[in-house]
Amino acid sequence: MGAFDPAAITAAILAGGEGRRVGGADKGLLPLDGRPLVAHVVTALRGQAGHMVICANRNADRYAQFAPVIADGGPGFRGPLAGITAALRACTSAWLLTVPVDCPQPPRDLAVRLHEATLAENRDAVVVYDGTRVQPMFALYRSTLAANAEDALRNDMPVVRWQQSLNSALADFPMRAPEFGNLNTPEEFRQWEQAAHG
Repeated sequence: MGAFDPAAITAAILAGGEGRRVGGADKGLLPLDGRPLVAHVVTALRGQAGHMVICANRNADRYAQFAPVIADGGPGFRGPLAGITAALRACTSAWLLTVPVDCPQPPRDLAVRLHEATLAENRDAVVVYDGTRVQPMFALYRSTLAANAEDALRNDMPVVRWQQSLNSALADFPMRAPEFGNLNTPEEFRQWEQAAHG
């Protein structure tokens, strides 16, 4: 057991997607309200983790302006488990927090709530449940799971199935589904900007 300590957590922003619904663009670098999308995520995670990294397969120099960049271990786009695995391999803290780059405003209490759930349930991993559905990209893992993740990646296991194999706990965020909303299309970017300005 133990009190929440941001220094024990590394936050990994998962930015390795293909951006198919934005014409193949690197979604995390698209402008949102005058700043790259990734900048919004970095701001929301400040204070929640002692370290921050970005898992990306391209434009590493641009992402490096916001946090150190970690590339997937292999070529191409191998899905989010490749980014999670690479981040776990590089993680030097006790815990790894993951969030997707396309969610501009993850909850400010995300890390502390997930950490509380791991301790309460005595689990090595915990995943967000937003009151409606599981949000597998928002999760906290004990860093000792790196080898386990590598095995799952070698077996082409989807993230959700890997999380289930870990007997992951669920952390409830009831009535807070909008905080986990992600932006997938140019239209959704515009709608978010309009909503942000009333």
